[in-house]
Formats: sequence, C-alpha cells, structure tokens
Amino acid sequence: MGTRGRGAFKVAITKEDLVFAAAHFITFAGHRCEKLHGHNYRASLVVEGGLEKDSWFVVDFSAVKKVMRSLTAELDHRVLLPRDNPQLEISEENGSVRVAFAGQPRYLFPAGDCVILPIPNTTVEMLAQYLAGRVRAELGSVRLKTIEIEVEENFGQSASYREDLD
Repeated sequence: MGTRGRGAFKVAITKEDLVFAAAHFITFAGHRCEKLHGHNYRASLVVEGGLEKDSWFVVDFSAVKKVMRSLTAELDHRVLLPRDNPQLEISEENGSVRVAFAGQPRYLFPAGDCVILPIPNTTVEMLAQYLAGRVRAELGSVRLKTIEIEVEENFGQSASYREDLD
C-alpha cells in the first residue's frame, strides 16, 4: 500500500441526517418574486485529495460529518434570505426582519426564524456554493484538491458546486 502515482482519492459523505427544512423564495428577472415556500433539503459532500501522512485517509469522516451537521443545523427550520440580492431590501429592527421586494413591503419575520446569507438568491446553486465555502473554511488545515457540495431541494432536483482548491 503506497501513495505512488499522481492520482487523487475521492471521498463522499451522503448521510440521512445531513438535511434541513427551510423556507425561501427566489427572485427572477423582470421584477418577479415567487411565493414563500419550503423544502426538505438534503446536502452531500465529495472531496478529493491525497492521503494524510500518518492516517492514510483524505479527511477524517467524523470531522467532516460534524461540520456538515453543524452547517445544516444553522439552516434548519429557518427562512433563508439572500443578503446580496439587488431586488430585495432586508433590514433588522426590534427583533424582526423586514423584507421589501422592488421597494414594496413583502414580509415581516421574527429575527430568530431567519438566516440572512451572503448570497444573491436562495437557489440550490447558491446554497451549494455557500456551503462549500463554509466547509472549506472549517476544514482549513486539511489539504484538499477539490470540494463539491450537492444540495437537493426535492427528490431528483438538485444542484452541485465544485471548487478546485490547488
């Protein structure tokens, strides 16, 4: 058993508890905004890299599962709001989050029920990219070649984001 060659190992983590139920809405071009609705999202992770010197694994499964569970817990049972959406005005005041679309009041939520994300829209593509960045930051000391996160919003309906890290 050696590490000869120039290949990389691929490790996948798809667990039944890497899920979050959340409400969201998407804005579209032409001043369209869909109605607030929810999904039971499922997240999975694939990383590629070489083997760690003393452990002979790419990444510690338990460490990655802990990070993924923590991230999905942050989103679970929340309203997901895109901070960087130019069509929305999101403000927090007195324990409430107000959302205006195209200058018109749209929603008022308890602040504790919301997660304001640094993304332009709450699509599964943007959620996958956001989660990949958070996982990369949390696993900063692990040397990986790629990270890929898939977010499924409905059975057979998902998007993934892959990032090359070297």
